[in-house]
Amino acid sequence: MVFECQQCGECCHHMGQIHTIKETHSDFEFLVNNQYTGEKTEVIVDSDKRLLFSDKRIFLVHPEACPFLRYKPEDRKAYCSVHLTRPEICRDFGCWRLLILNARGARAGRIMCQRAFFSDDADLTRLWKTSIDVLIEPDDGVWDDKITRILINAGYIVRK
Repeated sequence: MVFECQQCGECCHHMGQIHTIKETHSDFEFLVNNQYTGEKTEVIVDSDKRLLFSDKRIFLVHPEACPFLRYKPEDRKAYCSVHLTRPEICRDFGCWRLLILNARGARAGRIMCQRAFFSDDADLTRLWKTSIDVLIEPDDGVWDDKITRILINAGYIVRK
């Protein structure tokens, strides 16, 4: 399955340390600098997100957030206000290798990069420690298949 963003916004909560506005060309046009690579990207606030972009409350809660991240209070989802012109690093990013959902379809955990596990779900964490973390399997594809079966048998939904 292709990575599908869940619009939680976590990936962008600290991107303000990486992506900084180098130049402001207009109210909705900016030159963004990647602090790590020096790459510069011209971005334009998407026309359908201009009103949302004017709401700066996100920085009260997440002061290091990407300068273009916003939340819509009505659906509690995160939006990239420059999605159409966002930097290449943002286009390439996927925040999970395997996404683990509980039986209700809510995110229970995720596996990132080289088998790094993240979860606030106590039952899933217990299952991880007792049944998955102990697996010795060098082949990533086989490992993914094995843990997917374990998770599904335990009542979780897995997205690859």
